[in-house]
Amino acid sequence: MKQLTKAEEEIMQALWELKRANVKAIINMLPEPKPAYNTVSTIVRILESKGFVDYEKKGKGHVYFPVVAKESYSNQSINKLVDNYFQGSFKSMVSFFVQKNDVDVKDIENLLEEINKNK
Repeated sequence: MKQLTKAEEEIMQALWELKRANVKAIINMLPEPKPAYNTVSTIVRILESKGFVDYEKKGKGHVYFPVVAKESYSNQSINKLVDNYFQGSFKSMVSFFVQKNDVDVKDIENLLEEINKNK
């Protein structure tokens, strides 16, 4: 699966939330300052060429929908992060976040409970 640029990921976040949308609806989901219609339209077409988005024709326009699930992309992105920055070690990544981000002990306990539940 290809990696997305920041702009592409922002569009995908909107589409994952909306499920199906035209370009105008996508723009409405984006934060201020809103990008131009043509910019969003171009990014959506790039996402289509990368296999993340497909569309149905509706009248004179298109209704776009995600082809790649948010969970699938998130999983791939996290794995890439762990591989590229933490030598494939999830433990190293968690340790880094604990040291650098002042993680609350309660959060770690909740994470451990979740891990134990899913075993």
